[in-house]
Amino acid sequence: MTELFSRLIGSELNLSTKRVANTLQLLEGGATVPFISRYRKEATEGMDEVQVAAVKERYEKLCELQKRKESILSTIREQGKLTPELEKRLEECWESTTIEDLYLPYKPKRQTRAESARKNGLEPLAKILISQREENIEAKAERFLNEQVTDVASALQGAKDIIAEWVSEDEDNRNRVRNAFRREGMITAKVVKGKETEGEKYRDYFDFEEPLRRCSSHRLLAIRRGEEEGFLRVSISPQSEECKERLQQRYVRGNGACSGYVAEAVADGYKRLLKPSIETEFAQSSKLKADEEAIRVFAENLRQLLLAAPLGEKRTLAIDPGFRTGCKVVCLDAQGNLLHNETIYPHAPQNEWGKAGNKIVKLAEAYQIEAIAIGNGTAGRETEAFISSLRFDRKVQVFVVSENGASIYSASKTAREEFPDYDVTVRGAVSIGRRLLDPLAELVKIDPKSIGVGQYQHDVDQTLLRKALDSTVESCVNSVGVNLNTASKHLLTYISGLGASLAQNIVNFRTENGPFRSRRELLKVPRMGAKAFEQSAGFLRIPQGDTALDNTAVHPESYTVVERMAKDLGCSVDDLIAKRELRDKIVPERYCTETTGMPTLLDILAELEKPGRDPRSTIKVFEFDRSVKTIADLKEGMVLPGIVTNITNFGCFVDVGIKENGLVHISELADRFVSNPADVVSIHQHVQVRVLSVDMERKRVQLSMKGI
Repeated sequence: MTELFSRLIGSELNLSTKRVANTLQLLEGGATVPFISRYRKEATEGMDEVQVAAVKERYEKLCELQKRKESILSTIREQGKLTPELEKRLEECWESTTIEDLYLPYKPKRQTRAESARKNGLEPLAKILISQREENIEAKAERFLNEQVTDVASALQGAKDIIAEWVSEDEDNRNRVRNAFRREGMITAKVVKGKETEGEKYRDYFDFEEPLRRCSSHRLLAIRRGEEEGFLRVSISPQSEECKERLQQRYVRGNGACSGYVAEAVADGYKRLLKPSIETEFAQSSKLKADEEAIRVFAENLRQLLLAAPLGEKRTLAIDPGFRTGCKVVCLDAQGNLLHNETIYPHAPQNEWGKAGNKIVKLAEAYQIEAIAIGNGTAGRETEAFISSLRFDRKVQVFVVSENGASIYSASKTAREEFPDYDVTVRGAVSIGRRLLDPLAELVKIDPKSIGVGQYQHDVDQTLLRKALDSTVESCVNSVGVNLNTASKHLLTYISGLGASLAQNIVNFRTENGPFRSRRELLKVPRMGAKAFEQSAGFLRIPQGDTALDNTAVHPESYTVVERMAKDLGCSVDDLIAKRELRDKIVPERYCTETTGMPTLLDILAELEKPGRDPRSTIKVFEFDRSVKTIADLKEGMVLPGIVTNITNFGCFVDVGIKENGLVHISELADRFVSNPADVVSIHQHVQVRVLSVDMERKRVQLSMKGI
């Protein structure tokens, strides 16, 4: 079966069968996507992470389809209706829709009208009727009367019900109607009568019609949400009656006594059974397509957010701003450990500006603060202005940090485990500070749906969403790598080959035995087997370990290769890393073996060039326009600095320093045609925007990046 799957997947993804087969072998052996794409390039011939993940996803779907086929074959076989031809078609088919169509006539049904008619002995009458050769069908129908079927009209109705079901279950008919839906299917939305006021936010869809194939992901999800909330009635159907007419042409012959009954049965089969069935199918498939697109955008936004530039190890003062309840202040060391916390009241109603200012200055001096992180929520702009007015005895950089999800984290089990003796306000402030130091390490503790970079995340398939977001987090964590001696349990959980149990064991071992001195010490961790070590070791870093290689992405299985390189040059591994002139003398071809090819050797040399380098960019200080604090301060034509906070298919949202984020529509992103906003902007990008319009009533701001 693996060989067949390799051919099918290779053909679908335009990959050689060999590459797919090798990838499947690695996956079946317990290898993860990050490990395969990073350390098994020889086997996959250089397939990247996206390709490996696509192979894995398609393989899982084929396995599910195989199980479904086995179940279907078993059911039909038990009925004694499995012909060699049908068995062959089912075994050779790998299209789920076709498989379900083939199964439909044999699928156990609830008590349908057709099923009742069959039980009443009317199937032979249905066959006579559809043949359309009987001139006196009413007289023929009298022969089928019994205790359940008491008159000719009931007999003929039962026969028509059976014919209607035959029409609806015919594979060719279903494909004809599908093609019509595909070509000319229209999605229509109407407001539910009496819900106009209550459903005001959906007024764009109160009288909406559009070809389904052109309906964008965000519009379809908005329509379906309006339907779910009871404000819209939604339907999908072809524009014309052509489907019914073609079915009539296929089944109805001449103008005989039976023709009229057959025409009625065909029309009923189409309207009552076939059309609703295909409409449901297209409703589900279009929703799935919209879900997948929304999830793709969400996952890409999440990737950008997780890989946002870190400040690095700096002593930080973090502030969770507030008015009446004050501003919660925490001081963190360079590793993000909590050193001190208290509350200041620089804003109304207390207005202790001077007292609060003196306190912040003294804390900055006492804890040698290098950076200040301010949450961007309520009182954020006022707190930023307050901090910017202070004078420190050293250079202190001030950053505004997104609070999205901080409240979710502060009330979570994770936060309670980390800070059992502190309340949610302290935990929230710590999270804000740690996000500045290392966004990735802190954000992995929060449910991605709460981070604020998604669109319709509560409306899409939650299983697909969770799978995609977990995969994105795993990819980001492994692409950056983590410090084995400082990483939290939650960060370690996402490392290739570990999981929650081993991550906890690593933290426990570290607590009991002190910092790891080498990657090899991982093998002493309880339940850390050879396979888990193989999968994880390359993504774990030890900055001050016994060997410099432990702080690189060079896998321990390749250490002997580097040691041979150093030996051949008459130097140490540390010398090889430190001196470029030595590395320039390496001829990688000399070290090729059956298991270590040029892709791995080139990766090793690249890592020796910049050992342990963080692939993320460098953080930059940003300042909002000080004259703009609320939506009332905005005027059309103003050009303002802003930060991209979210990206959608129809544009991006930009924070210009007020509560409401402004929208830059896709048509206003650049002085050229833009098909994908992600080609122009990225999460947390600093941009200049022009105010196009301000809707005070709906609290909406339209922005533009054109000509700036």
